[in-house]
Amino acid sequence: MTAATGWLVAGVTLLNIVACLWLIWATSRNNPNDVAEGEIKADVWDDDLRELNNPLPRWWLNLFIITIVFAVGYMVVFPGLGHYTGVLDWSTRGEMEQQLAELTERRTRKLDALTAAPIADIATNPDARRLGQELFGSYCAGCHGANAEGARGYPNLADDDWLYGGDPEAVVASITRGRQGVMTPFLSQLSEAQVAQLIALVGDWPEGAPRGQQAEGLSVFAQRCAACHGQDGRGNQALGAPDLTDDTWLYGGDDASIRETILFGRQGKMPAHADLLSEQEIKLLAGYVLGLAP
Repeated sequence: MTAATGWLVAGVTLLNIVACLWLIWATSRNNPNDVAEGEIKADVWDDDLRELNNPLPRWWLNLFIITIVFAVGYMVVFPGLGHYTGVLDWSTRGEMEQQLAELTERRTRKLDALTAAPIADIATNPDARRLGQELFGSYCAGCHGANAEGARGYPNLADDDWLYGGDPEAVVASITRGRQGVMTPFLSQLSEAQVAQLIALVGDWPEGAPRGQQAEGLSVFAQRCAACHGQDGRGNQALGAPDLTDDTWLYGGDDASIRETILFGRQGKMPAHADLLSEQEIKLLAGYVLGLAP
């Protein structure tokens, strides 16, 4: 509220109170044009309806005065005259902030009690999991889905396959600091035949010694891919490089999707939540996610 608006509000409020006082005073005076008290006035409505010249009932007048006195007292105690805050210095914002502080304190005590245990225990605590699920719905479901089963480009958190590790410390680190996954594009580095060989190898990783096109693909893999995914193709959680020997795919495991990944690479980003969640909330969220795995 600007200074001008504050003065306007105060002026209008005081003017209304003064007008009410004047009305009481004016109607209590004897008007020489009026007939005597109790007599019938000369005005007639509907042929036979006449008005007696009687004053307001005393209780009604007293109630009116009490209302004015109450209004003046209220504005002395509480804010009602523009920028004047009242002797109690009360405001709706102050009351809201006090209630919010009390709510935050109660919530913090509850979170401290639930997160005092290790994350492994939080993952099996029903109360902690319920709060973790609420946090997941607010901060994670937009990417990973309400059931945490992910989507194309967003990992499934309900299985036991982890890009950066599934121990409590790794999950907390992912939530806190986020992750930046990069798959190098090989569009200008591989021939069409080499791409086909890699697709044959990665699309159905052999359990034994590879043969034919897969063997040729393994040779290309050792030169171009093993630095991140390992010689055996089982990935590297320190880098976030996925295991290529299982049947879990982040961007799809069909030939067309694998080809797209090899040629154009991938850019995956998990945003950091350190500025959005407290340590207790991150711990609850980590416990909930770890409790989803079968």
